[in-house]
Amino acid sequence: MTAESPDAVPATADDAAVTAASTDAATAAEEPRTESHDPAVPAAYAAFMRTGWGDRELDLPRREVAGPAARRRAALAAAFPGERLVLPAGTFKVRSNDTDYRFRPDTAHTHLSGNQTSDAVLVVHDDEHVLYARPRASRETDEFFRDRQYGELWAGRRPSAQEISDALGLEVRHLDRLADDLRSGPKTRVHRGVDAGVDALLAPDAGQDDELARVASELRLVKDEWEVGQLQEACDITTLGFEDVVREWPRVLEFGERWIEGTFFRRARAMGNDLGYDSIAAGGAHATTLHWIDNTGPIVPGQLALLDMGVENRELYTADVTRTLPVSGTFTPLQRRLYELVLAAQEAGIAAVRPGARFLAAHEAAMEVLAHGLEDLGLLPVSAQEALDPESKVYARWTLHGTSHMLGMDVHDCGRAALDVYPRGDLAAGMVLTVEPGLYFQADDLLVPEELRGIGIRIEDDILVTEDGSRNLSAALPRTADDVEAWMGDLIG
Repeated sequence: MTAESPDAVPATADDAAVTAASTDAATAAEEPRTESHDPAVPAAYAAFMRTGWGDRELDLPRREVAGPAARRRAALAAAFPGERLVLPAGTFKVRSNDTDYRFRPDTAHTHLSGNQTSDAVLVVHDDEHVLYARPRASRETDEFFRDRQYGELWAGRRPSAQEISDALGLEVRHLDRLADDLRSGPKTRVHRGVDAGVDALLAPDAGQDDELARVASELRLVKDEWEVGQLQEACDITTLGFEDVVREWPRVLEFGERWIEGTFFRRARAMGNDLGYDSIAAGGAHATTLHWIDNTGPIVPGQLALLDMGVENRELYTADVTRTLPVSGTFTPLQRRLYELVLAAQEAGIAAVRPGARFLAAHEAAMEVLAHGLEDLGLLPVSAQEALDPESKVYARWTLHGTSHMLGMDVHDCGRAALDVYPRGDLAAGMVLTVEPGLYFQADDLLVPEELRGIGIRIEDDILVTEDGSRNLSAALPRTADDVEAWMGDLIG
């Protein structure tokens, strides 16, 4: 494409960006990431460390994700024929001084490639799909033994380009080639906000780049059979994590919310990749804070404990499940009444999930139940039907949030989809969404009786839309009040 084309990046801006990025990359390659307190490296030591090492390529099997990822790339390319699409994995983020968070790649990048290594960039152009990666460095470089972020002796063995290619079924080129390869060519869109270095390679075009993000997000709305299996696995491991927590209830009573968080995390790391999101382990009034992740409080007999937790499996698909448990093992009459109201709302929401139904149908069905329940409790200033009017919604003082969100590789998945598609669109077979109504009575809410204050209840499950209705992927965890009490009794002993 010529520089005169309205779709082309002006040559001067592009050249400057590419030159700067190339210079940065070259500098990074030459200078290992070290700290000021690292010991000095004399020339003799450096020379000695570069010699005498054996090396070998690992014969890695093709990963299951390779086939599904190839089909997704083909769908993405078909949406932008003749164009070049750039989707980075991202790089490390600092947690504190010289320590980074554990790396987790950008969702769109991994969904389309299967790659989970840092600093990689997927480039899709019609039938040509290339992964630019940062493989392990030669053992004849300082990076091998000095670099704290990428060096094999500091951070572990990164795969070679050939190993990545074998595992993912993709052509792999060294990341150092990316800037030059993007210097000229077809109209290019970049999935921005993931890697500042990649963003700097090409001048932005908000309209066209946002369109890429939208399409990449919408590609994740309908899950294939392989993805459903991954989500089922995440839900199954999450079930085990909830069971671990309840089995350790005496320790929960001793150490409080922190023990719940730590116990569940152990299961997530042992069988999955990580937590899908920060666990919410909310005892008592903490349950009325929707995203309570401090998890620093006590778990007190007689109160309720709201546990919102999900495991991210090793292919980065996450569960998102909430159960509200009676700390003493049995619900009080008031707790049971409120719990069964929320459960009835959830069951109404789940019943509304089917192909062709509006995404918002589950929310509306759940809110219908909760609004009438709040009316029965004498809390609404108007009738339930008046409160449900979109111009009123006064019932939402005690329900606060939407009932559903899409679920997949992100706990709040498909967030860049067009609003007319999600959340204002219809459900289709293969979509997975949460159904999670709740009631929340704040500790200082003077409009509710004192006995309700500080009670928060949420019940959440992960629902697959099937051809003829829906299937609860997290159904292994009990939901009815009787089943929850029996389950806790069996596990605590």
